[in-house]
Amino acid sequence: MPSHALKRATLLTLCACVLVAQSMVAAINLLIPELIASSLHPSHTEMLWTVDAYVIAFAGLLVPAGALGDRYGRKGALLAGLALFATGAATSALASGPAVLIAGRGLSGAGAALITPATLSILMHLTGPESRARTMAAWTLALGLGGAAGNLGGGLVGQYLSWRALFAAMVPLAALLALAVAVTTPRTERSTRSNLDPLGTLLLTSGLVAVLFGIIEGPAYGWTSPRILGSFTAGALLTALFTAHALRSPKPLFDPRVFASARLRSATLGTATGFFGLFSLFYVNSQYLQGVKGYGAALTGVAIMPLTVGMALVPRFAARWANHPRPVIGTGLGLIGAGLLGTSTIDASTPYWAYACWLLVISAGTGLSMPALTLGVVNSLPPHQAGLGSGLGTTARETGAALGVAVTGTVLSAHTDLTSGMGPALRTVALTVLASTALVIAGYGGRKSARRAAGTADVERAEGAAPSGTRPADALR
Repeated sequence: MPSHALKRATLLTLCACVLVAQSMVAAINLLIPELIASSLHPSHTEMLWTVDAYVIAFAGLLVPAGALGDRYGRKGALLAGLALFATGAATSALASGPAVLIAGRGLSGAGAALITPATLSILMHLTGPESRARTMAAWTLALGLGGAAGNLGGGLVGQYLSWRALFAAMVPLAALLALAVAVTTPRTERSTRSNLDPLGTLLLTSGLVAVLFGIIEGPAYGWTSPRILGSFTAGALLTALFTAHALRSPKPLFDPRVFASARLRSATLGTATGFFGLFSLFYVNSQYLQGVKGYGAALTGVAIMPLTVGMALVPRFAARWANHPRPVIGTGLGLIGAGLLGTSTIDASTPYWAYACWLLVISAGTGLSMPALTLGVVNSLPPHQAGLGSGLGTTARETGAALGVAVTGTVLSAHTDLTSGMGPALRTVALTVLASTALVIAGYGGRKSARRAAGTADVERAEGAAPSGTRPADALR
């Protein structure tokens, strides 16, 4: 489809949708003190589930939600997601007890799972290959801004309003976004070749939820506790059963053999690595600025805004090198690792401007690497499975984010206070990011990989080039 098919109003609307969905991952963190002191009186476990229910539902349902949009209509999936998101927000705002609040968070997370892959899939269908890198830069900017907006919004609400105000505000906002989608966003062609595969969907979703539960709750229960080991074991078993089922099924949710592509494996690992580092920073940011520097909740939300500068400015330059993803991605992820190493050196006496400089380094790395990584994941599947591809990419993001928080929390728990633990925690994360970056770069070698990552003719032919009976994985090798 020609690039002019994507209108600016459509791009802004779809980016706004994904920004709002992503913002609710982070916003709740700055409301934890107010929620604990509220009339709900949540226990420690209930508070954990209030935070985690959104992430688990969001990440666990992304892949089938993307396939659902491909099969039955991406615009319809997006509108349904906004409605479900608003329903969950209203439930949370009116919650009379912790269980209702947790249920509302889960409903909103399920809505976000429909919203995010649908937005990216629609953009992929409306954008021609020559403009795809710029479009991906705008979409990934919205993701990054969502995290920053969540911190800012949660901080402002936590300091000046009731926690219910955050959820209540999401209801009219989702309604306005739904109206904007209805007016500005065209319907894209449905894919009769996309399959929901109920059994495969159940196995994969259950496996992802089990793994995510283990990652998120590991620091709280202990990584070697029977609950966590059982969760990881169940996740591995369910994923193995999904793989065996998909390899035998004539119409699987997706063919696991697509991961035979080194480019897809590298793009997925790179995506997870970037968000692993970014959310590790989000996890310690509010604790450092509030607990060590003495900032209020609102000022804390403002203080992280330098992270948006590089995300906003760098992608427009990175798009010029879309045909060379290997150096772009390697440099971007390297900057994230270097920025985290720099941040690990700060303490109570560090001036804010020095902290902000390291935030700018991390921001530049994110803005440089994420558009190319997003394009690499989505372009690894044929065009009629764009929603599924975006679901896989976003699953990698949310899993990486959950791992970043879990690893950082685990290292911090081994120290007596944040001041002594923040440096070791961020150094551990930074070294992990740099080691993963080396693996990502190794998987991005070769001119063919560069052409495909840029969205050139190889991808456009993937849908129809395979001979009869050939699976997508075979066409993309």
